[in-house]
Amino acid sequence: MTIISPRTASVFAPFLVSFLNLHFVESTGQRYKNGDHVDLWVNKVGPYANPQEAYEYYTLPFCEPTPNLDNAKKEIKFNEEKSDHSVGEHFGGHTLRHSGHSIIFASKTVTDKCSTKALTADEAKTFTNAASDQWFYQWYLDELPVWGMVGEMLPPQVGSEQKGEPEYDENGKMISPEKKHTHDEFKRHWNQPTNDVPYVYTDRTLSIYYNQDKIVKIDLNSSPQSLAKVAEGEQLTFTLTVEWLETKESAHGRFDRYLDHDFFKHQIHWFSIFNSFMMVLFLTGLVALIMLRTLKKDFARYSIASVNEDFDDAETGETQGLTGESGPAPQLVEDSGWKLVHGDVFRAPPHLSLLASLLGTGWQLIILTLGLILFAIAGPAHGGDVYEERGTMMGAALVLYALSSTVAGYISGNHYKIYSAPKHVSKKSQQLPSSSSGSWQSTMLFTSIFFPTVIVVIHSILNTVSLYYGTINTVPFHVVVQLLALWVFISVPLSIVGTLFGRNGKNLMGGPDSGTIARRANDFPCRVNSIPRPIPSSLDVPWYGKPLFLIPFSGLLPFGSIFIELYYVLTSLWNYKFYHVYGFMFAVYIILFIVTGMTSIISTYFCLNAGENYHWHWTSFGSGASTAFYVFLYAVYYFIFKTDMHGYLQVCYYFGYTMLICVSLGTLCGTLGYYAANKFVRTIFANVKID
Repeated sequence: MTIISPRTASVFAPFLVSFLNLHFVESTGQRYKNGDHVDLWVNKVGPYANPQEAYEYYTLPFCEPTPNLDNAKKEIKFNEEKSDHSVGEHFGGHTLRHSGHSIIFASKTVTDKCSTKALTADEAKTFTNAASDQWFYQWYLDELPVWGMVGEMLPPQVGSEQKGEPEYDENGKMISPEKKHTHDEFKRHWNQPTNDVPYVYTDRTLSIYYNQDKIVKIDLNSSPQSLAKVAEGEQLTFTLTVEWLETKESAHGRFDRYLDHDFFKHQIHWFSIFNSFMMVLFLTGLVALIMLRTLKKDFARYSIASVNEDFDDAETGETQGLTGESGPAPQLVEDSGWKLVHGDVFRAPPHLSLLASLLGTGWQLIILTLGLILFAIAGPAHGGDVYEERGTMMGAALVLYALSSTVAGYISGNHYKIYSAPKHVSKKSQQLPSSSSGSWQSTMLFTSIFFPTVIVVIHSILNTVSLYYGTINTVPFHVVVQLLALWVFISVPLSIVGTLFGRNGKNLMGGPDSGTIARRANDFPCRVNSIPRPIPSSLDVPWYGKPLFLIPFSGLLPFGSIFIELYYVLTSLWNYKFYHVYGFMFAVYIILFIVTGMTSIISTYFCLNAGENYHWHWTSFGSGASTAFYVFLYAVYYFIFKTDMHGYLQVCYYFGYTMLICVSLGTLCGTLGYYAANKFVRTIFANVKID
């Protein structure tokens, strides 16, 4: 039985794409004819150091452009919002509005000019803050982005500086030209007063390169000679010169100029992948060596104990040895280590419903992440690379999450069923663990609401902060309604269907199909005792057998295998770089699979053998999930030492998204660790003779 059929996906996927207003553009851009109007969209403006502190472009008191009458072939609606924003664009903080400029394809060079009224005190302060905090703006033309700086903070004698006259610091020492800007930035960073005054760029040139009917690239240049001083009562005149330049460059790969190949394909990146791969080989070999040799000794010891029990001669005290000769009875070997907990190792874990729902959500995130990576790798197959279109990855994530809800329901329902059978089936049947808490209905409910609740709580806080500050990252109400409808009418029903199938379907945990209670009795390699065995006191257990030490130590190796890639991902998220090396990410994802599974197996073995603790379920889950703790610590380090972010709004967004990433990664890695440990536990107990 399949979890979700291709037919089901083919029915829901087009509906979701239409419902979420997802659209994929041709990577080479739109085709134009001479005389066609080309829209120039303004997106956002905000401080360069704070990616999420973005405002609508005309938050700054720019003047409304006066379109060139010769080019005004159609009515221009100044500051009109683009009508087809997708849900992914709204989440990405993209709110495109028409610039008001009239641009005609392959026309002559034209200049649009406009002037502001005399700046009020508030308007002058707004421009001053923009120049002081290094605000930048973003435009889009034919789906190609372009950026420019609003202004600069310069000394009042900027004219004399251009003539080569020296400047001096507060100690009377001359500041060299190459150190001047660094010196001023240092003082501003530590809130020290400077003598700089705000200037804004007023003359800008937009160069558009085209090849036949395609736009190939665009450049925006701001003239330093046009820097105008900002002060109350000043009137600023802004000009935009649009020039068309013909080129022989192909439109294919026109987005490549935005990709930082030197950064992402640096030798260190390749070395990190090689290093992680060698770690996998080393760890796999180490686990195989230690586990196979250790387990071989364990199996030999337990086999001798089993043979000795078969040769009990009460009358003569002698028995037939392994060599066939008579002799004294071998000394009995008592059960010890992991075999000692054979009667409890398959007992239902505490909080079964919660664990089952976490495992279901974990598998959903595993499939979601894998699907997104493959979707990104196959970018050209569906119209273009994912970084070329705003909100594509977010939209794809929503679609995949909704469709994979069946997986979450199926896994959680199936896992709950295995551990929730009645204690006694029949006289000949094995004793089965009973559910420690909850019911299959609560499991289904937890699975449906756990991850959405985390997302809603975090985004509600961030949306409230964004609404207070008035940024464009505020998610509109109609988008919230769309997402609620997506969850209620698509995700929840699929999760319920998956849970029902999981309760009556094939056992994914090992063993035969479990369609009946009688069959469920054979799901475990050994029976479960009716009375739980006491767990040794922590004082009697060595440190390497305590979950308190095993769980945090287990997350070090998985984190070590991904932290270099994590640096590139964080840089893409917070430093305006387009992540495009999804082949690297796929390799790291596979490495994370293997390393997490191996470390979880080791921690589970020590928990059972050294600690004689049969509560391995949560230990194995925590061993994998602990990777997220180190990711969070690294994110804190990255925030402090690798960024210049500041302000309450940006801090909220950074750590809000970091918490969401860590919860998702912890659930994903915890699920990987649990299923590796489960396979290991079933294997070792299935290969030892137990009465």
